[in-house]
Amino acid sequence: MKKVRSVVKGLLIVLILLGLVRGAFFYRDYRIEKSLLDIERSETTFNYAQLISNAKALSKLPFMATGADLPKELQELDYDEYRSIRFRRDQGPWFGIHKPFEVQFFHAGALFQNPVKINEIIAGKSYPLTYSPDFFNFGHNQFNPKHFSDIGYAGFRLHYPLNTNDYFDELVSFLGASYFRALGEGHKYGISARGLAIDTAVSTGEEFPVFKEFWLQRPRWHDDTATIYALLDSPSITGAYKFTITPGSDTVIDVEAHLFTRKDIGKLGIAPLTSMYLFGENTKNKFDDFRPEVHDSDGLLVSNANGEWLWRPLDNSEHLRISNFTDNNPRGFGLLQRDRDISNYLDFEARYEQRPSVWVEPVGEWGKGAVELVEIPSEQEIHDNIVAYWVPDQKITAGQELQYHYRLHWFTRLPIEKIPGDVTATRTGVGGVSGKQETQKRKFVIDFDILNMKEEVEKGIAVLEVSASEGKIVGQNLVYNPATKGLTAYIDFKPNGKISEIRASVVKKGRHISEVWSYQWLP
Repeated sequence: MKKVRSVVKGLLIVLILLGLVRGAFFYRDYRIEKSLLDIERSETTFNYAQLISNAKALSKLPFMATGADLPKELQELDYDEYRSIRFRRDQGPWFGIHKPFEVQFFHAGALFQNPVKINEIIAGKSYPLTYSPDFFNFGHNQFNPKHFSDIGYAGFRLHYPLNTNDYFDELVSFLGASYFRALGEGHKYGISARGLAIDTAVSTGEEFPVFKEFWLQRPRWHDDTATIYALLDSPSITGAYKFTITPGSDTVIDVEAHLFTRKDIGKLGIAPLTSMYLFGENTKNKFDDFRPEVHDSDGLLVSNANGEWLWRPLDNSEHLRISNFTDNNPRGFGLLQRDRDISNYLDFEARYEQRPSVWVEPVGEWGKGAVELVEIPSEQEIHDNIVAYWVPDQKITAGQELQYHYRLHWFTRLPIEKIPGDVTATRTGVGGVSGKQETQKRKFVIDFDILNMKEEVEKGIAVLEVSASEGKIVGQNLVYNPATKGLTAYIDFKPNGKISEIRASVVKKGRHISEVWSYQWLP
């Protein structure tokens, strides 16, 4: 009995100490924020409802582009000169006050010549974070930064102890137009997201909305999420955005977008993702490169409302490709880096096998529309040539108010439950029998991650279903793959000179047990 009392007493002491520590941190937060509030800098009341109202009011006014008024030496910086400008971490506004997040700024210059306004929210009040050259180490650049006035910042990034408790890793960055990128545990930057895409791959040219102003909610020591607000502006639309960022092995960004149109929009892309695919195992126009594959993403995955899972391997062909996958209230879509084998890249600096995949999870009903995939021919890995987004069916006209809510998952393993087996590889080459040059045919070899199915395939219980919208399927075979322990499909396709949409899947007793492999053939 004495032992029990002793244990209970010990637990009570621990709880009291934890309470004191928690109270001390709250008091520290209070003192810090009170001291900041006492600083003489302009303040305004801030809330999301007011930001939405401001975005609506802005949409009634003519669009005014943010002018670039940077000193000449900043405008003319080359890539290496710009990269040598580093933010001094110890100057960050959240540094050294026991917050779970830190914020650092990007200097304006080089490609980023349109500064954005950045504010901090403390206790419901908004305070501008003004530019200071003391925040930066200018590296080997020879100019005198003391001559710079309040030129603003190009963007910002949040840091968080993502991989270890001892180091604040880069977590998310907002830099350029409406682009932003995030990382999960063990990731290296690759794919990007955007606030909106307008008229992508349209002959009249693409419009790039910009986040012109940000508000960063100052976190408290116990917060496990960061909140960012942004005002979007462009000739065609304005918007109020709220980003709730939850870091982890899979980092999740909850996005709320409240949009107001200035004019009619031909094609509005919701939740756009932008990535890079130079070449891989299925690329027809080969590259003279020692590496087997070079890409940030290798396929588009779509989860339709009817329960179908569709996989489209990415390609970098000689021609622009535009594919549409229609749906009503989609369950999700994303650009994935599915191949995680370092031996398939052999690039120990870029580490493409560590690039994150991104999944778009709609919240609420999005109605009728289509996931659109744009694949742009590219000859260099420095260019993002892959874009995917949701295009609503409804006609977008001037004076409309639109709302979209979705979650972006930055992950290694798909965070959504999925039963059908993955398509893990797509290879293509001359069709027909080995040793014969049947150049009028094209062969596709597809690996499916479906295990323990050897007997079902050999008995014809699990079969391959293939179709083509144009041309003919002149051969098909499904076999057990002893190397992968999964299944491999061989398909011979004879084109007829027209664009063809080819589909293939493994079916058992009338039910799809694999993703639907989807491929666009261009003559």
